Amino acid sequence: MEILETTRRTYRHPVLCVLAVLVLGLSPHVSSAQDAALREIVDARIGAAWQAQGIIPSSPSSDGEFLRRIWLDLAGIIPTYAETAAFLADESVDKRPRLIDRLLDDPRYAQHQADLWDLILFGRNPPGYGTDQREGFQRWLRQQFAANRPYDEWVRELLQAEGNSVEQGTPLYYVQYRGQPEDLTEVVTQTFLGVQLQCARCHDHPFEPWKQRDFYGMAAFFARLEIAEVGSKDNRTLYALAERSTGEVLFTGPVSEQRPGQEGEPVDPRFLAGERLVEPALPEGFEEPQVEPGTLPPLPFFSRKERLVDWLTRPENPYFARAIANRLWAQLMGRGLVHPVDNLSASNPPSHPELLDSLASWLVENRFEVKGYLRELANSRTYQLSAAPRATAGAADTAVEEAHPQWFQHARWRPLSAEELIESWRVASGYDDAVAAQPTNQGDETVEPPDRFRPLTRDYLLMFFGQPNDGMGYFQGGLNEHLYLNNGELDRLIVDASGGLWYELMREDLSWENRVERLFLQTVNRPPRPGERERLVALFSSDPEPGGRLRQAIWALMTSSEFRFNH
Repeated sequence: MEILETTRRTYRHPVLCVLAVLVLGLSPHVSSAQDAALREIVDARIGAAWQAQGIIPSSPSSDGEFLRRIWLDLAGIIPTYAETAAFLADESVDKRPRLIDRLLDDPRYAQHQADLWDLILFGRNPPGYGTDQREGFQRWLRQQFAANRPYDEWVRELLQAEGNSVEQGTPLYYVQYRGQPEDLTEVVTQTFLGVQLQCARCHDHPFEPWKQRDFYGMAAFFARLEIAEVGSKDNRTLYALAERSTGEVLFTGPVSEQRPGQEGEPVDPRFLAGERLVEPALPEGFEEPQVEPGTLPPLPFFSRKERLVDWLTRPENPYFARAIANRLWAQLMGRGLVHPVDNLSASNPPSHPELLDSLASWLVENRFEVKGYLRELANSRTYQLSAAPRATAGAADTAVEEAHPQWFQHARWRPLSAEELIESWRVASGYDDAVAAQPTNQGDETVEPPDRFRPLTRDYLLMFFGQPNDGMGYFQGGLNEHLYLNNGELDRLIVDASGGLWYELMREDLSWENRVERLFLQTVNRPPRPGERERLVALFSSDPEPGGRLRQAIWALMTSSEFRFNH
């Protein structure tokens, strides 16, 4: 304990903090030697890069800054007033790791991860008819993270896609690329292997080793897939994935050399940068069976899809572990060790190659346990730095560099997603507490689960806040967002019922100092600064009917830049 306190004091010093990370690399939470190793490796490797680049990292984050960040990163929502006040008042040296453990076990962790991966796998506007109705798929995603299922196992289940799109969920992933094996090849290799093959679709890649035949060799694994409609349930079409025993992808050479009516040659399936798939010969005289509409075709004589999934998810695959290690790192740290996260190519090397190797090895050794991996990253000193940058030497002094620091010398800034915003707005305004305090009709047993966007309009929120980034992680706010915040529906959240923040601040048994304190703790998860406290106390106490001013103050904090971002 004495050593830890010495480290804590040393780390506040802008020069000695690098040495503290490099030499001591300690953490107040050590669940096992193996668990502790990864966070120590993270801090040592990052610290060594700071030293090499002449960078002075930011100071450790304040408790309020860390609290808001970790809640949003792990649970996708800000903490309540009571949770904020309790954490800030807690003087235990292990309160941060205890909070990390608690959030990883919270049901909202699974929901948040499902939100993130739904966007990775589908985006806001996925291609393909019916893919916007994917409640079954989203439920399946939540189940994977709630059970802490290993990443390689659920990716295997996703790509095997057994069952139907409503009850099991996973076949819907393929519905986006129905009859388009080339498009499917691009997204699978980019998402799960971090390899961008799209250039090799039309010609040999000019800057990477990938040839056209590499692309079509991978596409051949998907050439026999087809989507079958096998019924309906709850007004949803049941889609299922089928695989034929015959069918090839045809290669016609570079696009610039193709001619009308040109016949292509079949391409054998070939693993990326690997061997050609050896397939057994079909029985003599084999013909594809006739399938009645609405029924699922029989299993193929030989499944190319199964062989691809086996190869893709095996631990020794040179791309699979590195791709997910880099993607999850970016989820917490703001940018990948390879940036962008889905371009792990020779021409785009990692900023910290040894660290990426260590992260990938940890995941393999720990059977791709995502929760344990995130726990280690969140407990690192690197993650817990302040977002306020210091003046640095050797680093680009630009807004982009400050928002996404290449050397991770301070924490990232990021805008909240549409889902994070609405649920955090409800916490900040006390809307859910006010609704929960109201009498309900106990005899109604047919009430549907509440809409997570309530009481606001889902389509508006997704329109204005659904894509806050440009695809590279950089914020792109606009006039529409500004207009919604100033003229939209947020007043619906500031209710005058018991449990709501406005109602609680109007209680006369509280001093104005305490009311202003609660206003800030509940909205931006920090105490008010002295100037803020002084001005607001004077503003409210000078008005014999302060309700209007209180409502405006709540709205101002909920629409502020501070609330819009994770810091």
